[in-house]
Amino acid sequence: MARRADEQVVPTRVMLPRRVVDGPARQVAKRLMMALVVLAVTVFIVWVDRSGYHDAADGKVDLLDAVYYATVTLSTTGYGDITPYSDGARLTNVVLVTPLRVLFLIILVGTTLEVLTERTREDFRLKRWRTNLRDHTVVVGFGTKGRSAIQTLCATGLSKEQIVVVDPASKVIEIANAEGFTGVLGDATRSDVLRRAELQKARQIIIATQRDDTAVLVALTARQLNRGAKIVAAVREEENAPLLRQSGADAVITSASAAGRLLGLSVLSPSAGTVMEDLIQQGSGLDLVERPVIKAEVGKNVRETDDLVVNVLRGHRLLGYDDPAASPLQLTDRLITIVRASNEPPPNPLHQPLPRP
Repeated sequence: MARRADEQVVPTRVMLPRRVVDGPARQVAKRLMMALVVLAVTVFIVWVDRSGYHDAADGKVDLLDAVYYATVTLSTTGYGDITPYSDGARLTNVVLVTPLRVLFLIILVGTTLEVLTERTREDFRLKRWRTNLRDHTVVVGFGTKGRSAIQTLCATGLSKEQIVVVDPASKVIEIANAEGFTGVLGDATRSDVLRRAELQKARQIIIATQRDDTAVLVALTARQLNRGAKIVAAVREEENAPLLRQSGADAVITSASAAGRLLGLSVLSPSAGTVMEDLIQQGSGLDLVERPVIKAEVGKNVRETDDLVVNVLRGHRLLGYDDPAASPLQLTDRLITIVRASNEPPPNPLHQPLPRP
């Protein structure tokens, strides 16, 4: 599974989400129209008060002379061949033409400064983002599986600022930015790309790539960079699941097999299929929730809890609700329960939804 020597290297870039604004061409067009409006107003002022101006060539100021004077005045060129000599014309220059000149310069200089400072602002935002980002979630792949996983996380109260999307397609990253997520453009099998996503500080990693071999490489690289993060990955073929677990994934979801089992269950029992589909859709109907055992539940039987317990997680052992070893409950246990979904984020930050296919 070594990377081919002739493989095209995808350029890497961190793209922070931003508000939708006009494109550069449209912004420049707007500035140009504003400058033309200022020029037209200045020409009108000079033309109305043309009797107070003197042209060194013929002594008169016509429309072309007014346009010429307004142009050289606003651009601060000032050749001096046309000058205001009456008190009214000079007062008009002080009160009206001078502010218009300043406004004209602000429009032109502002456009240039905006272009020059855009990179500085972007670098500052990126530096601040890197400094404040920690315990976040890195999602590799923003396809159907990646988006569904993100929707589940957001439904449980995770903010968009705590999610970083990694994908090699620039259009996909642009879509992620438009939805409010930070994107890293690049090949996630490369460690430098994952470092740009600050994966070494991430709390959990979701691998939702299109290819199973890519998922294995991403899991190996991610586990090497972050030993303590929870890694959840999706594979197409069930035979690749053990390899992905050996690569460092904590949980592996076989998307094709899971969909097939749900189809088969729906054929045998449509109602059971509907319940299962409801359980894997976070935020509506019934939800599967993992939570810690509270002090009031310590020493009790599994069936004596207020919630409908499905499994008990004790250390690395997953015990069924009917397993005699599951009761009595211990303080260090975690319960996997079925609860009624709520539109509000869970009050306990330790509540975690189970990985969804």
